[in-house]
Amino acid sequence: MKEVILDCMGEACPVPLIKCQNKIAELEIGDVMIVQIDHSCAMKNVPEWANKEGYNCELEEVDDGEWEVIIEKSR
Repeated sequence: MKEVILDCMGEACPVPLIKCQNKIAELEIGDVMIVQIDHSCAMKNVPEWANKEGYNCELEEVDDGEWEVIIEKSR
């Protein structure tokens, strides 16, 4: 299992979502992707997409207006 950090700070949707979709395709089952975001649209869209795809997903606020979306590739 590996952990990958995807920096999407300063990027508005749909850029973070597209980056997530592309990066998760490179990962193996059990790998974890930590997506760093600071845009409220991405805070909604990225976890929504991950859950729809069936991945385990958590959202954590790490600072005022900054979040990490932790996505485990579970399938």
